[in-house]
Amino acid sequence: MKAVTISDVAKHAGTSKSTVSQFLNERFDYMREDTKKRIEVAIEELGYSPNIVARSLKMKSTKTIGVIVANILHVFSTQVIRSIEDFCNESNFHVIVCNADDDPVKEKRYIDMLRAKQVDGIIAFPTGGNVDLYKRLVSEKYPIVFMDRMIPELPINTVLLDNEKASKLAVDAFLQKGHDQIGMISPSLGKCITPRMERINGYKNALLDHQIPFKQEYLVSAEIPHIQSVLETMLGSPNRPQALLALNDRVLFEILKYTKEHQIRIPEDLAVIGIDDVSFANFYSPALTTVAQPAFEMGKKAAELLLTRISNKESEVEAEIFRFEPQLIKRSSC
Repeated sequence: MKAVTISDVAKHAGTSKSTVSQFLNERFDYMREDTKKRIEVAIEELGYSPNIVARSLKMKSTKTIGVIVANILHVFSTQVIRSIEDFCNESNFHVIVCNADDDPVKEKRYIDMLRAKQVDGIIAFPTGGNVDLYKRLVSEKYPIVFMDRMIPELPINTVLLDNEKASKLAVDAFLQKGHDQIGMISPSLGKCITPRMERINGYKNALLDHQIPFKQEYLVSAEIPHIQSVLETMLGSPNRPQALLALNDRVLFEILKYTKEHQIRIPEDLAVIGIDDVSFANFYSPALTTVAQPAFEMGKKAAELLLTRISNKESEVEAEIFRFEPQLIKRSSC
């Protein structure tokens, strides 16, 4: 069958091609309601579908952005993606989501793929392994926004939590409950990932502020599959901590799994706080004290920044870091 064209729609609706084009681009300012209705009916009766590729070439925009997350398993990542998608949908932009698994090779592959698809811009949780590639994109004035992580040498707008404050809120909460032997569990520190390094600094500084000596054996890190092993060592020690701060949601899952399997009572035997407000925190038994990130606000800000940059590609914009406030949500695990 011959493809239905915009000319066919115009003829069927009894109007001009330019009027149909205005309708398709949602420019209704001077369009009568009966004209809109005729075009709608014509499109439905003819089964017309716009040629998205042709429109993209003409408009020099695909109305699409890419989001490259470090690990889509994190609650924070999924909430940020939802917020970005909601904001972009309201602005008639589509979103392609890519999961890099904290792998610079996958990250580069996704950047290349998104550029090949001519997406208008990218929001990335950068791995830190593709600095030269991002430098090239910056030099081309390609719209980019970083989320959750920063690369200091790159002048790119970045949206971050106040990570040091997040740890301080948790340490202060432990101390208010009388726990001064405070440990912290982190994912692997092999890569200098911004939230991990900042949260650890916040933990150390909070102890210092309260004149509590930092104990190296109370700060441990490992890849997620090995967290159970480091918990065995730490909590099996005669001088084990009274309280544990989980650096993120995936670490918190491992701590909860360990305490359940080893019948360690929370908070009687071990007080626990997690950074990231997991969905089950309120109905877990005991309810979990957490430090929440305003993920939806952060995602919206990243989308706003990117779409503003897309609409002003040629303007010189000084890159900024946008910090968001964490919130301690007090429940029963501390």
